[in-house]
Amino acid sequence: MRRGDTPAQITIVEEPDREGIPQTGAVSSVQQAELDLPAEVLEKLWTPEHLERLARAYWRYLNRISLGLLRVVYEPAARIVVLLFRPLALLRFRAPEYETHSERASVTWPIERGLLVGKDGRDQGYLRIGVKRLEGSAPGRAQLCVTAEVSNFYPWLRGSGRFARLGTWVYSHTQVRIHELITHGFLRSLARLDLPPSRVGALRGEIEAGSQPEAEAHPEGLPPERVGN
Repeated sequence: MRRGDTPAQITIVEEPDREGIPQTGAVSSVQQAELDLPAEVLEKLWTPEHLERLARAYWRYLNRISLGLLRVVYEPAARIVVLLFRPLALLRFRAPEYETHSERASVTWPIERGLLVGKDGRDQGYLRIGVKRLEGSAPGRAQLCVTAEVSNFYPWLRGSGRFARLGTWVYSHTQVRIHELITHGFLRSLARLDLPPSRVGALRGEIEAGSQPEAEAHPEGLPPERVGN
């Protein structure tokens, strides 16, 4: 859908004044938006398959906004965000975990390690995208709260010891700002309702929705992909 054709509207929820980044321990970040769309459209989208499509839309947006510098490498039990080439693994996630309920759903990528992850943060945090139905919509309309959350993350850039004070300042003015800009941009992009079919097909129906099964497209295994869930 072109931006002018979409029946949906999205509003970024303003974040309350947050506390400063701590010099030790885990950090978290939550960005939210409210999506208003026709009720009949939401009913068509409210399926497990479209939750996986939402996951893919996030990685596709990350690739596009970085002008192709950031890519996603697929492994049977992992997703790896690399800077151009595989040795530069910024973040390594375990395979996504899906939760679906009648009023809410989420996809969670547990964080394993990576160049952006401090030693104490290995196998600690996660990235999660969630959607929740909201009440009080106008007749014929529906509202969703879409949340992008990073929790229990230990940033390598913050450092430790004597460097922690300076490292915390550098981290909060670089990586944190970039993450917030990218996440807000992704949330705004959801107004187009452009949720591409997943190439992995972990949830029922996604392989059929794509152009061809992954095994047929890449018989030698899962290669580095620019988009995916």
